Amino acid sequence: MRTFRCLILLTLWASQLQNSHTTPLPERTSPSTQPTAEEEQLKEDNEMERSRSKRSWMWNQFFLLEEYTGSDYQYVGKLHSDQDKGDGSLKYILSGDGAGDLFVINENTGDIQATKRLDREEKPVYILRAQAVNRITGIPVEPKSEFVIKIHDINDNEPKFTQDLYTATVPEMSEVGAFVVQVTANDADDPTYGNSARVVYSILQGQPYFSVESETGIIKTALPNMDRENREQYKVVIQAKDMGGQLGGLSGTTVVNIALSDVNDNPPRFLQSTYQLRALESSPVGSSIGKIKANDTDEGENAETEYHISEGDESNMFDIITDRDTQEGVITVKKPLDFEKKKLYTLTVEAVNSHINPRFLDLGPFKDYATIRITVDDVDEPPVFNKPAYEFEVKEDAKMSTIIGTVLAQDPDAIRSPVKYSLDRHTDMDRIFDIDSGNGSIYISKSLDRETVLWHNITVIATEISNPKQITRVPVFVKVLDINDNAPELAMLYEIFVCENTKSEQVIHTISAIDKDDSFNGLQFSFALATPAASSPNFTIKDNRDNTASILTRRNGYSRHEMSTYLLPVVISDYGYPIQSSTGTLTIRVCACDHRGNMQSCTAEALIHPTGLSTGALIAILLCIIILLVTVVLFAALRRQRKKEPLIVSKEDIRDNIVSYNDEGGGEEDTQAFDIGTLRNPEAIEDSKLRRDIVPETLFFPRRNQAARDNTDVRDFINQRLNDNDMDPTAPPYDSLATYAYEGNGSVAESLSSLESVTTDGDQDYDYLSDWGPRFKKLADMYGGADSDKDS
Repeated sequence: MRTFRCLILLTLWASQLQNSHTTPLPERTSPSTQPTAEEEQLKEDNEMERSRSKRSWMWNQFFLLEEYTGSDYQYVGKLHSDQDKGDGSLKYILSGDGAGDLFVINENTGDIQATKRLDREEKPVYILRAQAVNRITGIPVEPKSEFVIKIHDINDNEPKFTQDLYTATVPEMSEVGAFVVQVTANDADDPTYGNSARVVYSILQGQPYFSVESETGIIKTALPNMDRENREQYKVVIQAKDMGGQLGGLSGTTVVNIALSDVNDNPPRFLQSTYQLRALESSPVGSSIGKIKANDTDEGENAETEYHISEGDESNMFDIITDRDTQEGVITVKKPLDFEKKKLYTLTVEAVNSHINPRFLDLGPFKDYATIRITVDDVDEPPVFNKPAYEFEVKEDAKMSTIIGTVLAQDPDAIRSPVKYSLDRHTDMDRIFDIDSGNGSIYISKSLDRETVLWHNITVIATEISNPKQITRVPVFVKVLDINDNAPELAMLYEIFVCENTKSEQVIHTISAIDKDDSFNGLQFSFALATPAASSPNFTIKDNRDNTASILTRRNGYSRHEMSTYLLPVVISDYGYPIQSSTGTLTIRVCACDHRGNMQSCTAEALIHPTGLSTGALIAILLCIIILLVTVVLFAALRRQRKKEPLIVSKEDIRDNIVSYNDEGGGEEDTQAFDIGTLRNPEAIEDSKLRRDIVPETLFFPRRNQAARDNTDVRDFINQRLNDNDMDPTAPPYDSLATYAYEGNGSVAESLSSLESVTTDGDQDYDYLSDWGPRFKKLADMYGGADSDKDS
């Protein structure tokens, strides 16, 4: 019961002090202070809370106004415990939301104060806990009691629209009250406390075209039949004000850009009622001769226009199509124009909208009409033939200068310029035809032959005499008619044979004939034997009356020994006029046949020499020829083998072998004759040097010597190569001479040239050759022996 009593006292104290919480603390108990309207409202709320606390125990609530602007701390309430004797033995402690920061308590008196301005929009409710403890021991004398401080709202926030800029569209010609767009503004104040958050809307700019509902913010049209073609864009300013729009309320504004969208409420209109156009009579079909346009103040598909020719084109000479990009009517030529036939056309053209809105049909027909006058201009046209092509017939036996037909061309212009005719020689390379340049008569200039060319396709050219550039061509087809000028002849070269044992009146072959002239169905040819052979006892002919004839025998049996070949002349005639005939000779050969009539042999020689060489004999002859060829080849190989023996057979076979060296060289100064680098680079030397005095049988591959160093003296290099050749087992076992183009600094033996020996005659001494080793022994014997012989 002690705690409860304490909290009741706290509530009473708080309720008694609420009427002065907005004034400085020294003046809170001043009886002369007049409470403000907000303080009176708080007092009433606290009274209500107190009355409610008696009913529902909601005694622990305090109310505090936000945005306090006083210079002192804002007074909240007072805590008091019935254990407090006023001797200072107790102290009060405050904890919870904002304790010690936003809210402080006097530990001696229990007074609670707010130290800062509070904003309800940041935090509307604070929950705190209070307790009284012994100042000395710190032991609580009352349990903690929790209470709530609610922040009362004041109108400190203006309404804010959800968008800074609105855009909307509404169809033009809309009725009054048509919905445009809805705007919304929000107020951060407490909607449950007073009218701070009650927003109403009003229009500041945009009247009398639009209006806004004050409670919902819906913008509607205020004028009927607003025309987009007169004005398309509207700027509307909407205001939102709190406090229910009362004086002193806060407000915010926004801008709404409203555009009128187009509807098809305007018909197309031609800028002029009559249009003048000109067209050349040579204008090709499908070409454009002019454009017209009906303007429509609407846009998009509402301005799409279609054009039609409604009157004046009974001949269907013109057409009009719509250019979808420019909405123009393009007039085109549908049929060829002719100045000489008609010079002026008057057309009525209709322009109508493609998409018509039934709502605006009462505004009148959405179409317009215009008159188009088309004047055809004359041009110099080429001549015109009376036919697109000509076809003539002529017999192949027609005489020269025979007229086969006539062509006719005229100038279609009013002046009727004369025309001359000519042939395109590219179509008549053989110049078989010619034409009269004045009257267009075509005649023959060379003989015709239907069997060579049946059809002649030529081209005739008509040219205006006054303007040679105006020409026209026309094809002329000439068919050559046949006459009976070719005799029939045998269809092919027939090979006919008759068996020796053939009976009389037996058919041995059937022949036919051909004719180069025109062939007709039915009987065409007749066959008969020529007069000399008509009484032949050997063969006869039978006309089958179907353009064929059968060859028959007249006797029993034929002999190849008596006559192996018979010649039978046949006369072939046609039934044309005049009758043409020819004689063809058939060759009939007598052959030996078997009992079934199959031919076996047709030559008499085969009968005389019935036997020939057999297969075995032919094989024997072939073998003999092969053996003879093999013998000849072996003999030739042996002779070539004998030629491989060396020129010098033995040491005793000593002959004078003179090898002439005609190229002496230029000495040390001749750098072009020999490249001394070859001596230093053995890789440049040919790998194989063969003897020229015999045909080599076995090839010895010389040893690869080491390359000399770059600083090696030429003398050392030559001595090294000489030693290598002496020790080389592959070196030939006969005397050989190695020629070196580089002579060095001289030699003790001096020159070895035999030419110098001839010039010095007997002054030469060759005894030193004996000191050069076994390889020079033969040379020493030859020259040394010669000297001894000379002395003797």
